[in-house]
Amino acid sequence: MLFVPDIKLERVTDITPQLLKKYGIDALILDVDNTLSTHHGQILTDGLSEWLIYMKENGIKLTVLSNSKKKRVEPFAKKINLPFISLGLKPLPFGYLRAVKALKIKRKKAAIVGDQIFTDIIGGKAVGVKTILLTPIKPEDGWSFKVRRRLEKVIINKYNIKNTED
Repeated sequence: MLFVPDIKLERVTDITPQLLKKYGIDALILDVDNTLSTHHGQILTDGLSEWLIYMKENGIKLTVLSNSKKKRVEPFAKKINLPFISLGLKPLPFGYLRAVKALKIKRKKAAIVGDQIFTDIIGGKAVGVKTILLTPIKPEDGWSFKVRRRLEKVIINKYNIKNTED
């Protein structure tokens, strides 16, 4: 099902190498807004720096894919020392395919990590990468976000999407 993530967790730091191994995932494509930081924020979520080191030490390849412009994504990606793709056009396939190519990995071995069903999850499913849906760090203010979040809630309830256990 296009709307249903392979894995559902609260925070990015809940992702473990053991969980990734269980799903055959060797690389993560990371969204920024409401995944690694608040929407348009530059402050790292609690434990993110340590988590990134831990993932790298365990051989997990990492890159950032965002729909935001370069001037938003580049400073954040530099803070966490990761390559990035801006203007990813999610859910369209272009950014996902560029990310997989940059990671030098097969699609089935990669996962997109994000907070939105209508961009991160649908796009990931469409290109054949695994999908990890996170709870947004902080609710957004814009009306379009409020509409999408309501629709996401309907999908989560309809398909009984619960947090994945390790």
